[in-house]
Amino acid sequence: MTTKINTGDTLTGRSVCDHDCIFSAQVIERKGGFAKISFQNTIKRVKIHVLDDVEFIFPGGRYSMAPVLKALAAASHAAA
Repeated sequence: MTTKINTGDTLTGRSVCDHDCIFSAQVIERKGGFAKISFQNTIKRVKIHVLDDVEFIFPGGRYSMAPVLKALAAASHAAA
């Protein structure tokens, strides 16, 4: 069963370069394979990718050191 990104989730992830830097994005809307998110004071439409039954996004674009925000991060924050 795939761990999904849902409307209203706050996704977080750490920077590859600096462990103290935490990126976060709020999921505003989800339609099919895309999500509308609020990331760094801008609203963006991003593609949802799936790997090992976990959905994830690249909120700042896809490049070598890009932050990756996974659905698992949203689930762990909801439980806390």
